Amino acid sequence: MGTTTLELTDEELVLLRHALRHYLSEFGHEEADILRKARALLGKLPAPATK
Repeated sequence: MGTTTLELTDEELVLLRHALRHYLSEFGHEEADILRKARALLGKLPAPATK
């Protein structure tokens, strides 16, 4: 599998983190593989820069 690089502003990064957390909250136990992958993706995201 290849790698893709995204350039996000801090605002976009915050939005992406919120969206992924909401996405995670919508799944049940039947989607354990999706939950694992979404959590792993969240874990890869850096924290937004603090001002």
